[in-house]
Amino acid sequence: MNDFLLELRSEEIPARMQKGARAELEKLFRREMEAAGVAPGELTIWSTPRRLALIARDLPAETEAVSEEAKGPPEGAPDQAVDGFCRKNNVTRDQLEVRDVKGRPTYFAVINTPGRAVKDVLADAIPAIIRDFSWPKSQRWGAASITTESLRWVRPLSGIVALFGDEVVECEVHGSAAGATTRGHRFHHSGEISIGNVDDYAGKLRAAHVIVDHEERQDMIRDGAKKAAADAGLDLVEDEGLVVENAGLTEWPVPLLGRFEDDFLEVPPETIQLTARVNQKYFVCEKDGTLANAFICTANIDAVDPAVVVDGNRKVLAARLSDAKFFWDVDRKKSLAEHAKGLERITFHEKLGTVADKVERVAKLARWLVEQEIVTPAKAGVVANDGASSKAIPASAGMRKEELADQAEQAARLCKADLVTEMVGEFPELQGLMGGYYARAEGLDDAVADAIRDHYKPVGQGDDVPTAPVTVAVSLADKLDTLVGFFQIDEKPTGSKDPFALRRAAIGILSLILTNDIRATMRTLITAAAHEGGSADAGRPVAGFLIDRLKVQQRDAGIRHDMLDAVFALETDGDTVRVVRQTQALQDFVETENGTNLLAGYKRAANILKKEDWAKQESTGGKNNSVSYSPENAEKALIDALNTAEPKASAAIGNEDFGEAMAALASLRAPIDAFFEEVTVNDEDEGKRAARLDLLLRFRNAVHQVADFSKIEG
Repeated sequence: MNDFLLELRSEEIPARMQKGARAELEKLFRREMEAAGVAPGELTIWSTPRRLALIARDLPAETEAVSEEAKGPPEGAPDQAVDGFCRKNNVTRDQLEVRDVKGRPTYFAVINTPGRAVKDVLADAIPAIIRDFSWPKSQRWGAASITTESLRWVRPLSGIVALFGDEVVECEVHGSAAGATTRGHRFHHSGEISIGNVDDYAGKLRAAHVIVDHEERQDMIRDGAKKAAADAGLDLVEDEGLVVENAGLTEWPVPLLGRFEDDFLEVPPETIQLTARVNQKYFVCEKDGTLANAFICTANIDAVDPAVVVDGNRKVLAARLSDAKFFWDVDRKKSLAEHAKGLERITFHEKLGTVADKVERVAKLARWLVEQEIVTPAKAGVVANDGASSKAIPASAGMRKEELADQAEQAARLCKADLVTEMVGEFPELQGLMGGYYARAEGLDDAVADAIRDHYKPVGQGDDVPTAPVTVAVSLADKLDTLVGFFQIDEKPTGSKDPFALRRAAIGILSLILTNDIRATMRTLITAAAHEGGSADAGRPVAGFLIDRLKVQQRDAGIRHDMLDAVFALETDGDTVRVVRQTQALQDFVETENGTNLLAGYKRAANILKKEDWAKQESTGGKNNSVSYSPENAEKALIDALNTAEPKASAAIGNEDFGEAMAALASLRAPIDAFFEEVTVNDEDEGKRAARLDLLLRFRNAVHQVADFSKIEG
């Protein structure tokens, strides 16, 4: 058994491409080996900015010999068919065997493939891997690049190390012949490094200031940055994405702490962090939870004088922070209302108008949500899923409805204004956040500033859900306008495509409704958000889309989709809070012994009614139990139980006491079991049969006060 080392060295590989490159190298290597009949075990794959490395251990010296058979045409078939079979299997006629197949002589080709040296397999595999390698972006280079047949690689390929055991796997790709020599760190080591075998590869590169294991470099950056911050009495603002990126930019990472001028701390901290992160790949630090005037850069050299490296990085960061401070100062020379005028120049969608048009719609809808008391201070922060607990009501709870409506409209009119600011133009990910800062800077009410800052929330599952009433009104209005508007112009998500993030908008709407106990039906909200001139037929598809998203959302919370279907079958307007509470109570009930047995009794009753086509009797309410005979004990017990359970369940549903409604249904479990045990429904006496079917219909209708049990699986 032998170990195999492959190193593909090139000019700098972008950090963002290295993870995908490692996966691609593994995939292609396994493909080539499995095609040759070699089963590679666990592979080690490393990357640095200048190389990809693969180590495969315990490969056999030779592949196993293989014998395969192929059935061909029968003896006596036309020569054209026989010759074609021979060409396909690379045999001659005299090599064919004739065997009996169901009494008919038939040609067979037997192909014996002898074992092959794995070193030769690797020699063929390496060029194939390099040629088929898929990069997000690639290039051609050198004189050969004049033809489209030349090699494409992420950056010019400069060297190949290929060792099987201690022997070089001889092959050549695009002028680069495989060998046993590589190069170390660009600045710390000159000349070539001879690699003897797999086991001395990482060690020899380490001696040449290259840490070839990307995970080890990540650990060095992670731990080194924390230590540098702690040594200065600061706390590192951890950023795992930045750890990975810096590891992809360095072969010998050395985290170093520097300082920038205090004046820059006047700029919002998120701007400083984003400037440092995006433009320079620097970490930032905090002191007692507040951003400090410190950064940590990751050098790619072991500097003789680290202060020189730090000072160079400080100057570059200062230039970037000067730009950010300039944007901050320039943007504040105009009010958000003045900035908002620029939204008339931005198209939201050609069929939905400009962003200014959208803002106008959202402002009206946000105000309407407050005026209709759909969003109120008293409801803000209520947790709908448990039906009882609530968060502390914010200070705005004492606000008059008119004042709240004014603030919601004002926040909505200004919520997109930062899209035309210099800062958001430079850093689009700060939209909303910068609007909140600018609102406070010009002295707007905190509730308005918060709504501008947070109106994009929640952004998908797991994000914070706003509970402040002004923010809730603006966020809900914004998402409703987007969802309903795109459905009205027939721009709906299809399969995996959702270019306008409508699934995310729907999840946001549902999260806002449930978290804040918003008791408006889907029909009411969709109708209010409908655009003038848009399709009037979008309401039902929007509701269906929201219901589908609710199923996905609640599935993650442990609620079964069939339980939601059972409740939605009777909840025509779609009061989301009511549906979720009722569904949770239903699922809790069905999972009990009483619930399981009642469901079985219901399905038995429903099957009998369906078979007898007794649903047509439903117009009587299923209460035609005046019969000219004395009912049996089990019948009478079921009638008595229904007489008690029906009004209890009805009253409980009206009061949204779903636990009590389920308890009322539970009282029917024993009577329905006894009924089926003791009573013959299809009695020869037509009067008895009709009365008993009517009784089953009444039982089914009583259950339907709570949910349509026919939708429940099991």
